[in-house]
Amino acid sequence: MSAITVNANRVDASRAPAAARPLNLEADLQRVRQLAQLMDAQFEIAGIKIGWDAIIGVVPVIGDLATAVVGAYPIYIARKHKLGKWVQFRMAGNVLIDWAVGEIPVLGDLFDVGFKSNIKNAALLERAAARAGQK
Repeated sequence: MSAITVNANRVDASRAPAAARPLNLEADLQRVRQLAQLMDAQFEIAGIKIGWDAIIGVVPVIGDLATAVVGAYPIYIARKHKLGKWVQFRMAGNVLIDWAVGEIPVLGDLFDVGFKSNIKNAALLERAAARAGQK
């Protein structure tokens, strides 16, 4: 039985082994950039950029937990493209700091506006991808 099935002139690559699927790093980087913009800098109020991270984070406990789960996406992309454990560790640290401080009422919400962990993680991912491309 073939690993790839063909139905009515359509190839189902989802059934192909992971090694056979193309790894489109640039598309993944673009999605991470869009996510970072959405979560950390989607809106501007009085010259200050805020995103959904700060807005959702206002909801006690669940808000910061939800944004931490979303913030794990760049870590998944780094792992998927084998960009290094150190990069994954640093990104996880940013998400953890954002989540932990975000749990503090009011102060955590202000911290979310300034820390911008998603933008930091997108930049870390971009640098790691550039280094991997140079090797």
